[in-house]
Amino acid sequence: MSCVRRLAVVAVLLLPVPSVSFGASDEVPATPSAETSTSAETSKCNRAQFRLVLDVGHTAEVPGAMSARGVPEYAFNLRLAKEIKQKLLDAGFARTVMLVTAGPSRPGLMKRVALANRAAADLFLSIHHDSVPTRFFQSWEYEGKHFNFSDRFKGHSIFISHENAARSASLEFGRLLGAQLKARDLHYTPHYTESFMGSRQRQLADAETGVYWYDQLIVLRKTQMPAVLLEAGSIVNREEELQLGTPERRALIADAVTDAADAFCAARSPRNPPAAVAHGGKSAPRRAATVQANPRR
Repeated sequence: MSCVRRLAVVAVLLLPVPSVSFGASDEVPATPSAETSTSAETSKCNRAQFRLVLDVGHTAEVPGAMSARGVPEYAFNLRLAKEIKQKLLDAGFARTVMLVTAGPSRPGLMKRVALANRAAADLFLSIHHDSVPTRFFQSWEYEGKHFNFSDRFKGHSIFISHENAARSASLEFGRLLGAQLKARDLHYTPHYTESFMGSRQRQLADAETGVYWYDQLIVLRKTQMPAVLLEAGSIVNREEELQLGTPERRALIADAVTDAADAFCAARSPRNPPAAVAHGGKSAPRRAATVQANPRR
């Protein structure tokens, strides 16, 4: 176990999810559920070559926020990321990679950034679920136990950084993702713009789609590819916590991510054939980046 803790990052390894109830079945469908709006046949994106790194926020040991019913954020993050990954694979994004961390969070943040950079990814998406400052908490009793909640705020939010190496592209994907979520009647939370948020107050990069600037996050600042962090919703809001725990909500978010990734990929695809092809030769194959963990570190 100590070796795993020192490692901090394991790629494409799914750690056990805490035994919690999310309502209906938690399993990721073995077969595609609903088709996304853009089929692989009509897309201008070369999905088979597009590499998306899907980062699961927090760790089992440092699980992030606690929901209104006592479920750790990490469990929500992992479950949603698994469904997004499956949806992307079903849609033909065969090079999708999921990063799952173990151990202390800060060393893990640096390692997962390093792994994403080595993978030469086209896009980095970090999956989280939101809470609120503690001064907004109220206490309630659920199944004989006391928990904190705040029903004051709900909705998702999308974050990017000025310091990202691909800032404009990060904003581009953030807008596409926000638009896809909005098209599915999912709305972002505007409370981050309010002065009462104090140090957590953020400036909107796009008020139409709910994209915020957030320059303090390592996974957004240090990645060398377009990077976006999605707070899928507030798990301290009692009603939204229940919604976020359903397969239906996860499917909506997974579809939104997949369609946004397709549009982002298509927009960034070269409009002219590579030089090697233009001269009658074959284009050089794209190097397959692998993300591996070193057990000695």
